[in-house]
Amino acid sequence: MAVKLPDLTHLAHPGREIATRVTPKASRDRIAEGEDGTLRVHVTAVPEDGKANEAVRKILAKSLGLAKTRLVLIRGQTSREKVFRIDD
Repeated sequence: MAVKLPDLTHLAHPGREIATRVTPKASRDRIAEGEDGTLRVHVTAVPEDGKANEAVRKILAKSLGLAKTRLVLIRGQTSREKVFRIDD
């Protein structure tokens, strides 16, 4: 069964920074928009060796309609609060 993700293409502008709050080891992959503008990203990956970061990047890129190589993690490598930037 395919994961239904929200359409976030309206956020896909080069240079834009996207704040996320990550929940690793979730029961399923999903994205929810918080009231404060932060995206809540739930991934099934474990927070070891960057696996959760890569899973977040992949699911976020899919929802934004971008190649995952265009998303760069600029803050929060080891934190639940992460900020990604969209590169050109």
